[in-house]
Amino acid sequence: MKTLVIGTGGREHALALALSRDPQVTEVHAAPGNPGIADVASLHPVDPLDGDAVAALATSLGVDLVVVGPEAPLVAGVADAVRAAGIACFGPSKEAAQIEGSKAFAKQVMAAAEVPTALAHVCETPEQVVDALDAFGPPYVVKDDALAAGKGVVVTDDRQAAIDHAAACDRVVIEEFLDGPEVSLFAITDGETVLPLQPAQDFKRARDGDEGPNTGGMGAYTPLPWAPDDLVAEVSRRVLVPTVQEMARRGTPFQGLLYAGLALTSRGVRVIEFNARFGDPETQSILAMLKTPLSALLHGAATGTLGEVGLPQWERASSVTVVVASEDYPESPVTGDVIEGVSEANALDGVDVIHAGTALVDGRLVTAGGRVLSVTAIGIDLTEARERAYAGVDRITIRGAHHRSDIALTAAQDAQNNDRTAL
Repeated sequence: MKTLVIGTGGREHALALALSRDPQVTEVHAAPGNPGIADVASLHPVDPLDGDAVAALATSLGVDLVVVGPEAPLVAGVADAVRAAGIACFGPSKEAAQIEGSKAFAKQVMAAAEVPTALAHVCETPEQVVDALDAFGPPYVVKDDALAAGKGVVVTDDRQAAIDHAAACDRVVIEEFLDGPEVSLFAITDGETVLPLQPAQDFKRARDGDEGPNTGGMGAYTPLPWAPDDLVAEVSRRVLVPTVQEMARRGTPFQGLLYAGLALTSRGVRVIEFNARFGDPETQSILAMLKTPLSALLHGAATGTLGEVGLPQWERASSVTVVVASEDYPESPVTGDVIEGVSEANALDGVDVIHAGTALVDGRLVTAGGRVLSVTAIGIDLTEARERAYAGVDRITIRGAHHRSDIALTAAQDAQNNDRTAL
């Protein structure tokens, strides 16, 4: 199978890497890619938002499957253009991608499907914003209704900060605050069959202890030893399947990756948000654990044959991903700084360094974005996976870079304590 991955970030590198290790895949292409992806795929220049250009490239390469990574091309209809050219494409249509492109649309779908979620108000005027904030009270949750690269959400006790964020958006969704730990659960679907993946947890705040501003994600891990045993089954029954069925009922079947961001509240599971693509950095950890050939899942979803693939199989291990971010990320990321030590980190047992915001300038690897690298490691348990991931981080040198030191720390400690108690 020949594959083409569309995008430039860490998610796309993780997808290309998994496909390159897939025995069913003969060629991996990527467009436009990044320096890390270049190690596992052939790169091609293309505007990822130009559906006609992507379709023309896929046709010229003779690929069997196009995988659209980021949300912006999906919302722009790139998957539609590829399918119109007669090529299988993993990714929802423009209409179906609105489940991420518009928070208000997602709320409508959840209401129709009776999916448990936070109470919310859609606000378009300052007066509506003030009324909604006062109705829910702190902590205030304000979400940009449009795409915002994972950074359009403000959760704060500061009422004025909530008002200011709303004022910077055309339309916002203001919600009640959901307590409890957050979980990311992905499902691959062809619009009918729904196959959930292994749940993961990511870390949105920039600094240790969940302090600092919201980011696109500073790390992730899987599996979740503390999660209820029936979590995947419950979310599939109450969230994923009803949502896919409702999208089909609306005449906009969802084919691709449905990402459910969940809160395990004191009142049960609630959906925080839906995304229409693999999440970053959870994807890095999840794909490192996947035993089932990734191409079988993606091609099955793209061609309506997912029911023939079977449930995904997983390594009996753990995976931890730590994001190395550039100076001043997420406020004003500094770019152009030299990156050293990637090869040394990659050489460590169980470690993969995934590129996100990198570029080659005069033959040297430099920073080209806020989240620069994702160091992903697999181990027999979370403790070993953490040790390996942070050993990889320690090999990397970038002036002014920062990372969180507590990714999966609490979960690893709790798992160790439970093991001792069991003895």
